[in-house]
Amino acid sequence: MNEARNATSVICSAYDSFFEAEKKIADFLIEHKAEAAGMTVGELARASQTSDATVSRFCRRCGFKGFQDLKLALTRELLEEAHREQEVTNEIDRHDLDQSLKNILANKVAELTETVRMMDTDNLEAILQKLEHARLVQLAAVGNTLPVALDGAFKFSQLGITAVAETIWEAQTAYAFNLGPEDVVLIISNSGTSNRLQILAQGAKENGAAVILITNNPESPLAKMADYRIITATREKLFTEEFWFSRVAATAVMEILYLLLMAGMPTAAGHVRRHEKAISADKQMEKRKE
Repeated sequence: MNEARNATSVICSAYDSFFEAEKKIADFLIEHKAEAAGMTVGELARASQTSDATVSRFCRRCGFKGFQDLKLALTRELLEEAHREQEVTNEIDRHDLDQSLKNILANKVAELTETVRMMDTDNLEAILQKLEHARLVQLAAVGNTLPVALDGAFKFSQLGITAVAETIWEAQTAYAFNLGPEDVVLIISNSGTSNRLQILAQGAKENGAAVILITNNPESPLAKMADYRIITATREKLFTEEFWFSRVAATAVMEILYLLLMAGMPTAAGHVRRHEKAISADKQMEKRKE
């Protein structure tokens, strides 16, 4: 796929790496997307209380060739939104739960759609090959994305891939520092800026292990260190500017990897059946207790 990226997703993904003046532009574009699509560089600079030079720099930092490229992305996004049957916004209101649910759903669907649209199939196949043939796959994360790493290790192990994930940071580091050229470390980091994960990635790379990264931020330090990257979309900045909270896209990527690995590994289905048979007895015992 790897089609043109959604402008809002690009801005939200890179938001934390912007300078303060650039954040003013980002905030204006998120809140006044339709208006911005018809502006000149100077008009956007005045509306966001910045400068023409800052607008131009902002466009380049977002990966656009220039302001016209950004405007085209905004226009394309507006056209896509116009085809939706139900109007949605970024508002969440406890006094209007019905509309709030529609708003949340629409933005989550947009996250997943954009994540899949950005996937490059050649890059994805290379990642699948690395995971399938690795001696050991370590999944590493901190904070909000740690559950994604734990789930991924469980799923890969079901397929017959030796995979590990640790909740204790020191143990994660110890694993990474013992990896070798036949191993892979798969890091999940929304921001891509964690110092601890950078230390872990550097240790793995020094030992010759391949580093795969799932992240929202393609310009982050971890993205520059990784051998392979899967870029996910995020729209959580539309709901809150305070913190990263969403792992929907990263979880979806993990399920995509799981399903594609299962489809391509002749022995995977047998491993899954064996695992399901082993745990089914435990499930039956629990039912009898009930």
